[in-house]
Amino acid sequence: MTSFRALVAREINGQFVRSVEERQVEALPEGEALIRVRYSSLNYKDALSATGHRGVTRAFPHTPGIDAAGEVVESSVVDFAPGDKVLVTGYDLGMNTPGGFGQFIRVPAHWLVGLPVGLTLKESMGYGTGGLTAALSVHHLIEAGATPDSGDVLITGATGGVGSLSVAILAQMGFRVVAVTGKVSEANFLKRLGASEVIDRRELDDNSGQPILSARWAAGIDTVGGNILSTLIKTTQYRGVITCCGLVASPELNTTVFPFILRGVKLIGIDSVLCPMDLRLKIWQKIAVDWKVNALNDIIAECELEDLNVQINRILSGQMRGRVVVNLG
Repeated sequence: MTSFRALVAREINGQFVRSVEERQVEALPEGEALIRVRYSSLNYKDALSATGHRGVTRAFPHTPGIDAAGEVVESSVVDFAPGDKVLVTGYDLGMNTPGGFGQFIRVPAHWLVGLPVGLTLKESMGYGTGGLTAALSVHHLIEAGATPDSGDVLITGATGGVGSLSVAILAQMGFRVVAVTGKVSEANFLKRLGASEVIDRRELDDNSGQPILSARWAAGIDTVGGNILSTLIKTTQYRGVITCCGLVASPELNTTVFPFILRGVKLIGIDSVLCPMDLRLKIWQKIAVDWKVNALNDIIAECELEDLNVQINRILSGQMRGRVVVNLG
């Protein structure tokens, strides 16, 4: 039997504990492709899974990790052969299927994306689900008509994975980016990524009760939800567009129809989990070439499996900056 190392979350006496354990390849679920994982990355959803959130993962023990990149070891389909470099993000990986925090995964072949030319395995996980979500957001802003001449683009939760990559991609494209953060001490980091202005999130937390406010933003990428998103909607310009993808502030959205019917504001939800493969491939190609971030090394930090517990605690407490890439050797 082939053994490998994996981070495993277990429920013991009502408490969830995490440790690096030896697992068996033969115990992995059925699937058309066996992958030797070289790199993964840490996302907020991984931290929820690792701490027993039943809305993410139903059964334990479990290995989280919604992202994985490595080489095909076995394949029963002609599209992928042993030795091919591939990545997987989303679908059920790391939720109820053993994920990328283990050195091997077995998955359906239709989950696989061939590693795009222009990216290394490590770089692909520097983006991972966060980068795919950021790039999908940028894609939808542009599809809805946003251009660098339209005006300021606001990005909330700007020091997080999706936020920091959104800042970097849009700034490289020539947009004037305004970054919103609760960590004003990270202003220099955000400006290195290309933000033209950094504002405290309290400035985007309106509690006046007014249904619409003075228009400022041509577009926005919201990663936090709650009242921050409500305020962004109320302050977006005529025919402006907003994407939303997160709920760390709150899953609730209290607003009125006025910004939508008086200003024609568009609100677009972003889901990277079940993103159709044709769009998924298009966006990964953009990430590898046109939207490849020059400042990626400033955004990512690398850790090993044994360091993940510390990083999971950091992301849950809101202390994470950028992206954490997990090196699985």
